[in-house]
Amino acid sequence: MSKMKIKLVTLTAFLAMTAVTQGVQLKDVKPGFAKNVIFLIPDGSSSTVSTLTRAVYNDGESLNIDEMASGMVKTYNSDTFIADSAPAGTALATGWKTQDKLIGVKPKAATLNGARVPEVGDELAPAASVLEAAKLDGKAVGIVATSEVLHATPADFTTHSIHRNNYSVIGEQQVHQNLNVVFGGGKSYLKKDNATEANSKKRTDGEDMLESLQANGYNIVQTLDEMKSLNKDFVWGLFAEKDMPYDLDRDKGTTPSLAEMTEKAIELLSKDKDGFFLMVEGSKVDWAGHANNPIAITSEYAAFDKAVGVALDYAKKNNDTLVVAVTDHGTGGLSIGNLKTSYNYPELPVDVFTKDMKKAKFTEVLTAEKISKDKANTKSLAKEMLGLDLTTEELNMIEKTQKTSEIETILGKAMSERAHLGWTTNGHTGEDVPLYVYTSNYANQLTGTVNNSDIALYIAKAMNLDLDKATDELFVSGKKIKDMGIELDIDSTNKFQPVFKLSKNGKQYTFHENKNYYETDGKKVKFNGIVVFNGKEVFIPNAAIKDIK
Repeated sequence: MSKMKIKLVTLTAFLAMTAVTQGVQLKDVKPGFAKNVIFLIPDGSSSTVSTLTRAVYNDGESLNIDEMASGMVKTYNSDTFIADSAPAGTALATGWKTQDKLIGVKPKAATLNGARVPEVGDELAPAASVLEAAKLDGKAVGIVATSEVLHATPADFTTHSIHRNNYSVIGEQQVHQNLNVVFGGGKSYLKKDNATEANSKKRTDGEDMLESLQANGYNIVQTLDEMKSLNKDFVWGLFAEKDMPYDLDRDKGTTPSLAEMTEKAIELLSKDKDGFFLMVEGSKVDWAGHANNPIAITSEYAAFDKAVGVALDYAKKNNDTLVVAVTDHGTGGLSIGNLKTSYNYPELPVDVFTKDMKKAKFTEVLTAEKISKDKANTKSLAKEMLGLDLTTEELNMIEKTQKTSEIETILGKAMSERAHLGWTTNGHTGEDVPLYVYTSNYANQLTGTVNNSDIALYIAKAMNLDLDKATDELFVSGKKIKDMGIELDIDSTNKFQPVFKLSKNGKQYTFHENKNYYETDGKKVKFNGIVVFNGKEVFIPNAAIKDIK
């Protein structure tokens, strides 16, 4: 064969391979290629976090997530450049960029590129999430988080609220959503309380959601062994009163890891013949970023990556499974290198940045808690737990403070200085973040630089779902209900428990905010979905309205 022919054959083979492996833009995605979707979110992570994690915990070898890299994601809100978890998670869940503090609802203002503008009168209306659309389609659904399950990101996929801190609304909606699997923290936020302040994380309605879970037939588990023994879904695993411990600090015998929760959730959900949707959040990567704690942020990301490995293992054995991973925003502005490395950075070997971090056995958080209770042993505790030899100045600062949070800050700063790391903020950051997608056929892999809201649209299209149609089915507005000739009265005698009375042809139907049933003729009638009230307008699933019509 001539050299020219060899070159042509080689070029043809290369082009053919490229055509097979090249991904697609959203508009070109083939509908319905995924029966199952696992969506993993390392909240508050940036590419710097994964880079540093790889160096510290994997000796520079590839992480599980690395093979999935496919593009970049724009994280900004509908009207502001740096996102919080509530609006950013809403975009990822519903396909709607929205505004600060909003959970699963459309914005009032949409001024930035790529943000959808709601119809007049549709502002603050609920938008169906990919989880809700999947459930409406008959799939099993679940959420896993290391924060309380009522926190912003898991709430974005399961609830609709005009404020992320309104845990009464969020918790009650989650309990009545008929979720198949819920694993995470937050038990205390479900307990009965009678708080009176607006947007409180405490319950304001006097109801006990733990009792409601039991009444609805849920199995509640609280330990690793109890979780492992499960053989069917319809379960809530509540493994902490509030957030779960950092992975490096948890009791490995009683508290499950994110990977263990993910594995069990997949095992239970995959029993559904129609498929499943699972959202998994490594919640406290973000919390560590806010605190500027290098050990906590990298060890949490390493724990998240193990959950990614679990998802990939399942997907590679089940070709109809799509795995997507993306963070909602960056947090902390971490950099490898700081002002002290401004002029000598080309000469510094990798261990200059990693050797001190590799000594840590626990996070700055648990170390600070131990020191605050035993200041006489500050020096030895810092050495034993974090591998830090504190300076006299650092010891003096710790001795002077009475706050555990300030001790944590001192430890985080000390470790960052030893590792030559920089931080720019204790808040969030607005840069694009990496997109990771795994499919059995990479012709279905979403690529390029996309909006965060495009991720929900991509997942919905992969499952052959229509989020707008799901929204119309799950959330019929009070105005539309009245236009159908149905009378509607809102009873706000108890502002924390509004009641909605619908009537037609002399027959009355009573609905309750956040619940999945109505009452008529002394009977409770359940429906798929929940009643949502945004303070002005009520939204009721079409399945219930059909009964009245």
